[in-house]
Amino acid sequence: MEGGLCPPIRQMFWWTQPTPLEAHSMTQASDFGPKFPQLRMRRLRQHAALRELVRETEISVRDLILPLFVRPGSNARQPIASMPGHDQLSADLLTDEAKAIVELGIPAVILFGIPAWKDLTGSAALRDDGVVQQAIRKIKSAAPDLLVVTDLCYCEYTDHGHCGVLIDRGGRSDVDNDATLELLAQQAVSHAKAGADVIAPSGMMDGMVAAIRRALDAARFDHTPILSYAAKYASAFYGPFREAAESAPQFGDRASYQMDPANAREALREVALDLAEGADLIMVKPALSYLDVICRVKQAHPEVPLCAYNVSGEYSMVKAAAANGWLDERRTTLEVLTSIKRAGADMIITYSAKDVAQWLA
Repeated sequence: MEGGLCPPIRQMFWWTQPTPLEAHSMTQASDFGPKFPQLRMRRLRQHAALRELVRETEISVRDLILPLFVRPGSNARQPIASMPGHDQLSADLLTDEAKAIVELGIPAVILFGIPAWKDLTGSAALRDDGVVQQAIRKIKSAAPDLLVVTDLCYCEYTDHGHCGVLIDRGGRSDVDNDATLELLAQQAVSHAKAGADVIAPSGMMDGMVAAIRRALDAARFDHTPILSYAAKYASAFYGPFREAAESAPQFGDRASYQMDPANAREALREVALDLAEGADLIMVKPALSYLDVICRVKQAHPEVPLCAYNVSGEYSMVKAAAANGWLDERRTTLEVLTSIKRAGADMIITYSAKDVAQWLA
């Protein structure tokens, strides 16, 4: 990626221009450098070892973050039908799970909670004995070096399935942005007290990073970083996740707070705002249909660690195609993840992390 990122994007948008290095390289190739038959690009593809030596992008298990879904109860394992290979697990089962994850070399997990009960304001999210809080303690006790990221949102905890408390706007229910900020701040502190290493707010509330940063600092968790879902789109690819997290909205959709899939420039504004509010890492979600957004965000902020979320629909459609014999699962998955990293992601949240760890071992 030296000399500027993703040149194909410049062909799509008239206002972007090649960097001087790229322009020089293109001029050399077209005007002054060797041409066919002296130059044959296939020469570097003839030997597997040579292809590896000149490979520009490598996927490593150290790039990956594995999502886990935590449910109430004990010794409880509920398979997720739409996401083969994944289960909802009770916190007590996470002791062995965490050890197995470390053994595979996966460096981090991100936790999503399914509470025993839900209400209008998602109050179960704030309990010290909540499912995520219990899960954090179990994992850190069993595998203290495993990085624990916690998703910070209310859609799993509210009985209406939206990402905060509701307000009536002339007969239309909407999420009350500013009232939700206070709840997110309390939830963040609760997770940090339980031992979370990274807080990842995903609700796309305006001002959420600033509110969470203030609360963490006031509670003496100024060392705890924030991974912001800065550019999260209102995507159709979340379907399997909503089964896994039992978080589907009971009315309407989330288009009033998640981003329009048609917009890319808006993502740059969202990212810039979250960084100004104190985000330490930023995320684009989903990944596969938003490679251009990943690329543009990395171009705009090359110094900031960038995470991309290879979401449930992206995972499940590969699994389904492979089950039907339509795709080679290993090759397809690795190609997908390589494309996400090639676009500019420094780390990838993916449900394929265990499979990839085994394939690359």
